[in-house]
Amino acid sequence: MTAYYALHPAKFKLDGGAMFGIIPKPLWEKKIIPDEFNRIEMSLRVLLIKKNDRVIMVDTGIGDYHDLKFNQRFGIQGAINPLETCLAQAGFKLKDVTDLILTHLHFDHVGGLNSNQHTCLFPNATIHLHKDHYHYALNPTPRDQGSFQTHYFQPLIEDLDKTGKLKWHQGEEGQFFSDNTLSYRVSHGHTPFMLLPYDENFIYMADLVPTIAHTAIPWVMGYDISPGLSAQEKQALYPWIKEKNLTMIFEHDCENFGATLNSELKPIGLKSTNRAFEPLNI
Repeated sequence: MTAYYALHPAKFKLDGGAMFGIIPKPLWEKKIIPDEFNRIEMSLRVLLIKKNDRVIMVDTGIGDYHDLKFNQRFGIQGAINPLETCLAQAGFKLKDVTDLILTHLHFDHVGGLNSNQHTCLFPNATIHLHKDHYHYALNPTPRDQGSFQTHYFQPLIEDLDKTGKLKWHQGEEGQFFSDNTLSYRVSHGHTPFMLLPYDENFIYMADLVPTIAHTAIPWVMGYDISPGLSAQEKQALYPWIKEKNLTMIFEHDCENFGATLNSELKPIGLKSTNRAFEPLNI
């Protein structure tokens, strides 16, 4: 028996033009209305999976360690100890998490990894990370280096590796566990070797398709390192998602926690309650 939940530790804001790349504002603002600074509000949706004896978390949100200037710049709306609070509403504790999958190491995906004592927030969890992505994160291009706060995650990743609490993954696809209950595909467009976890019911789209608006093939973020490649990856991925009848889970969409694809590969949105803890019927 598998149960799926969305945790909503916080919301934040990014520039709408940056989020939609070459798409003109008169088009994208029909999907998400920007604020007076041209920023759009986005979820920091974390996926929680209860599968047999495992409690698996995918990504960790933006965290609560940033200073006031950073919080104001990105319009962060969240409480102190956000993941602990969300898990408590679901009846879980931090120590219950057995596995933590990090799709990639941008600050809005890995920010909840550390405790205030600079140790892993999840004392009993094995951390799953793509090895080639980690190497890239330590040596990104000048264009995207601001998205990687290496001073935050590198010491902890190195410590977890030394203590045997880190499981490295490699290749274009693979399994997280030996029983093949959870798999991954790799995306390269947004950032190299980004993990897209999936099972027989869902696929977590991370930043390849962050909102339902981004399901359109040309609607690719300006943050993308290789936007043309991302468009090609989406085009190739959608028939496979439809064939397997998977629900796409969106990390940054405030209105829809996910979507299915119809016969024309167009999204059918699944509305989110935006509660701190949200059971998902997928």
